[in-house]
Amino acid sequence: MYELDKAAFGRFLAQLRREKGMTQKELAATLYVSDKAVSKWERGQGCPDVGMLPRLAKIFGVSVEGILD
Repeated sequence: MYELDKAAFGRFLAQLRREKGMTQKELAATLYVSDKAVSKWERGQGCPDVGMLPRLAKIFGVSVEGILD
């Protein structure tokens, strides 16, 4: 079974967000979550719900698989 490296996922998410010129607060508002949730994901202390992955992929112009890899 596949286990997500939360720290690597968080670093990648933060990189994508910065490349897009978004703040954590802006990303949070787009996803209808708190900026604290985005911060938690980026610090590797949690992950977004799997149902949110397609929205993240669309926002950043990558595939869901690309986010998970």
